[in-house]
Amino acid sequence: MENQKVIIVLPAYNAAKTLEKTYFDIPIKYRRNVLLVDDHSNDNTLKVAQKLGIIAIEHKKNLGYGGNQKTCYANALKLGADIIVMIHPDYQYDPKLIGAMVEMINSGNYDCILGSRIIDGNAVKGGMPLYKYISNRILTLFENICTGAKITEYHTGLRAFKSDVLKKIDFNKNSDNFIFDNQILLQILANGYRIGELSCPCKYFSEASSINFLRSVNYGLSCVYWSLIYLLGRLRIYKNHIIYS
Repeated sequence: MENQKVIIVLPAYNAAKTLEKTYFDIPIKYRRNVLLVDDHSNDNTLKVAQKLGIIAIEHKKNLGYGGNQKTCYANALKLGADIIVMIHPDYQYDPKLIGAMVEMINSGNYDCILGSRIIDGNAVKGGMPLYKYISNRILTLFENICTGAKITEYHTGLRAFKSDVLKKIDFNKNSDNFIFDNQILLQILANGYRIGELSCPCKYFSEASSINFLRSVNYGLSCVYWSLIYLLGRLRIYKNHIIYS
């Protein structure tokens, strides 16, 4: 297990103010393999990444959050990753948990690990807006009913994957928008992979990224739609080619 290559991927957009803090909270043993994809930011994200010695890829135009992750995972696989950890570089999630996530995968019990902001019950105290907390809980309940899973949060920006998982599922079929996060978990569940979770206290502050209310509503409706698509597949009524590829 010690010889496994762990690559940390950072899907970045306007993260210049928080990137350095995120990077230096990554455990030292994992900092040598950090890959950032800059989605055509309007600030100095790319320069900060280069200053820190991070492997950096720049999109010449904005491809969206999902499009950014596609580039992250494709390039991490090209670099020979055995485990890939995705964390938002906005410092909302705790990079110090990366080691624990890697160990959970190395235990052989899990194929994917999610950093859940919900488990410890302090999401609102940590600054999560109440409307987002309520919608998160309602969506998660609905998604679990449709999938038959018992996940506490489908919407986290801290995730770890065995490379075999990302090689098996066709994540390039997914949306380039925020619903990518939900689609990839549905693909993982549809292929029978095991998902584990650990508690991840969240931090909300002015520099932390957050989608606006209208985008949140659109994301929520998209989650409902794709959960129903998954349910149709479970019931053997209709198997969508994106989720059940």
